[in-house]
Formats: sequence, C-alpha cells, structure tokens
Amino acid sequence: MGTDHIESSEKRDPLVGERAMIEAILEGSPGSVGVAVIRLNCGCRKMAAVDGNGEPASEIIMYRDDAESICDQCKQDNGDFMRVTEQFIHWTDPAPAPATRQMIQNKVLGTQGSQPH
Repeated sequence: MGTDHIESSEKRDPLVGERAMIEAILEGSPGSVGVAVIRLNCGCRKMAAVDGNGEPASEIIMYRDDAESICDQCKQDNGDFMRVTEQFIHWTDPAPAPATRQMIQNKVLGTQGSQPH
C-alpha cells in the first residue's frame, strides 16, 4: 500500500516531473546557463536550454506530465503564446550575473510577464 501512495502523490505534483525535465535538459546541454520554462493553460509545458547570450542551447521540448504526448490543443497550435500562464528561466548554479540574467530573460521571454527565478 505504501508504494501506491507515493506514486499517486508524485502524479499530483507536476513540479516533480518539471524539475526532472529541467535537470535532463541541462545535462544534455553543456554550456547552457538555464532552461526557459513556459507553462500553458492546458498543463503542457515548453522548455529549452539557453546559453549565456540568450540563444537556444537545445531543441524546444514540449511535454505534459503523466501523458504519452502533449494535448490535442498544443498539437494544433504548438502551444500558442496566448495560452501561456507562467514563464521563467530556471538558472544553473552558479547563475549568471544579474545584468546578464535580465538580458537573457528579455531576449528569451520578452519584457512582459517574466519573473526572476
């Protein structure tokens, strides 16, 4: 019974899967300084590693926790920006200098709605 409880707890916390995906992207993207995370209103996420110049350091990865693929809406509109609920950059440790982080955030996420993480 204890194992079932642990599995169901993990499924309810989408941040567990998100953190694992971030770590996998960072591991596969040497030279990256962070991962841009875009959460959509459907529960799907778009992520990509970024380098110190704000350029992509990986392919864009779309995924949805506990699903074999992204939702039908994302398949149709590729996660349209109008459906974004939150976006941020998860920085490596050590993170770049504050001015560099701001430049990268502005370049990757734009100047509206981005929050330091």
